Amino acid sequence: MQNSTRPLTFILKEFNQLDLCELYSLLQLRNEVFVVEQNCPYQDLDNKDFVAHHLLIYSQEELVAYARLFRSGISFAEASIGRIITSKKVRSSGMGKILMEKSIQSLYELYGFQPIRIGAQCYAIPFYQKFGFETDGDIYLEDGIEHIEMCKKN
Repeated sequence: MQNSTRPLTFILKEFNQLDLCELYSLLQLRNEVFVVEQNCPYQDLDNKDFVAHHLLIYSQEELVAYARLFRSGISFAEASIGRIITSKKVRSSGMGKILMEKSIQSLYELYGFQPIRIGAQCYAIPFYQKFGFETDGDIYLEDGIEHIEMCKKN
């Protein structure tokens, strides 16, 4: 999907700045991947959307990647990135790398240069290690999927 004729649009907004179409698109993408594709019925709406910055990446008019960014003290003691997701249509295109680079950069711009913690699905450990994240703790089950905390200490 991504190529030189389809530039990417990056949007970073607080919850109350999202328009209805942006909100619908991000919830639709999260539902498509986390609930349907991963066959994991879980409560996605956890009230953290209200205190997050939302990073949306569009190719043309279509949302292709998304993440939530949090200041320290919300999800973890450290600042954090969550709901890291790419559309199935752009997987293996480098979009995940773009999303993580922009998420880390945006988090530093919002909250300063500091450690970042994530709760990663275990299969994705090698992917996050490419960005300087290291496993920190034991594997745990979240909604029936193995996760592990990872921290980028800078």
